[in-house]
Amino acid sequence: MHVLILGGTTEARALAGLLHDRVRVTSSLAGRVASPRLPAGEVRIGGFGGVDGLAAWVREQAVDAVIDATHPFAERISFNAARAAATAHFPLLALRRPGWVPVEGDDWRSVASLEEAARALDGLGDRVFLTTGRMGLAAFAACPQWFLVRSVDAPDAPMPARTEILLDRGPFTLGGERELLARHRIDVVVTKDSGGAATAPKLTAAREAGVPVVVVRRPPVPEGVPTAATPEEAAAWVATR
Repeated sequence: MHVLILGGTTEARALAGLLHDRVRVTSSLAGRVASPRLPAGEVRIGGFGGVDGLAAWVREQAVDAVIDATHPFAERISFNAARAAATAHFPLLALRRPGWVPVEGDDWRSVASLEEAARALDGLGDRVFLTTGRMGLAAFAACPQWFLVRSVDAPDAPMPARTEILLDRGPFTLGGERELLARHRIDVVVTKDSGGAATAPKLTAAREAGVPVVVVRRPPVPEGVPTAATPEEAAAWVATR
């Protein structure tokens, strides 16, 4: 059996580790991170060339099942995978870590997009901790606030005029996030609802400091695609193919 895993997420790597001793596993990484953490099994890097390219690759490589374990905000590849599965008739599962849930004391402002997040900053303060990654900074380019932008790789322009770049990769600690918010005198945090534990400490640190958080809601999984919440659930699904 040959399983194709889409995505370089923590869950994708964990799933590859669970499966590679049982079946042939190929993990496909988008190539957007310069030095990705590689999973067990075979690895390919780069796009497929859209819906038709993915369908053709699945046929050529005799793939029996595909698991979309991409980042919850990787809408294009998720859409392409769903379209390819519908046309090429291969089993497809979406592996999605649960989203974050606010608790007592959180001050969250839920928005639908990065553009809406930029508009939501008005009146929340002048110093913004932006943790949405290096893509999409153009949405904040016209904002007058000062931004601390954290990403794995250096972002490209356009970006806000008043920006400091912090290159770092999770998982992050609560102590580290507390110190960061205090040192940079952060007034507001902006994040995507990526879920998971690796970057969640910033939410606790913001709650403790009374700092509001603008949270970009994640897009839905394409209609008709079954989902799993954990690598173990996804591995169990593979066992039924």
